[in-house]
Amino acid sequence: MAILDRISTLVRANLNDLIDRAEDPEKVIKQLLADMNSQLLQVKTQVAASIADEKQLHMRYQENQEKATEWERKAELAVERGQDEMAREALQRRNTFQQTATGFKEQYEAQASQVASLKDALRQLESKINEADAKKDLLIARSRRAKAETQIRTTLSGLDAGGALAGFERMEDKVMMQEARASALAELDTDTVEQKFALMEQESEVDRQLAELKAKKSLAPGAEPKELPSGA
Repeated sequence: MAILDRISTLVRANLNDLIDRAEDPEKVIKQLLADMNSQLLQVKTQVAASIADEKQLHMRYQENQEKATEWERKAELAVERGQDEMAREALQRRNTFQQTATGFKEQYEAQASQVASLKDALRQLESKINEADAKKDLLIARSRRAKAETQIRTTLSGLDAGGALAGFERMEDKVMMQEARASALAELDTDTVEQKFALMEQESEVDRQLAELKAKKSLAPGAEPKELPSGA
């Protein structure tokens, strides 16, 4: 049964090829659903054609059965009127239409059984597609989450492998070096100022001592400055 085979293999049509070539699972999921719905429409059309064939066979069966019944009635009428030859001809025609009707009945019954199977398979297929459509959003969300996690892991791996994070660490070392250099210069400047103040304090102390010495000498009566010994 070709159409039934088509229904049973519908979901698998081109699936492996799509998955093998897939780079974006979200696009694959949407494409699969689109393909399934497109093929489902084709199958519905074929099932509708099978139903039409079933109705046509049933109609042909009824037509031939009615004609067989009509010729049987004519044969009875001929017998009632003593027309055996006409009755014989009527019976022959009755038999022909009856055989044809029997053939159409057998075909109609076989077609009806096939249509019932097709309808059942079609309902199952529609249920599968509806189930897949219901899972679509969930699968897309899972795909997006997995993609985001992969990107994050890749970024972190790049940082750990000497990427941007290593660059930041090198810059931090340079900043720390600059800070240490500035601190050292500041300490040197502080030492220089302290040394100047210490020197000033020493000079002030010497000046004070000189003033005291002069004051003592000036208190002595008739004191005059003496020349320093040569070589002093």
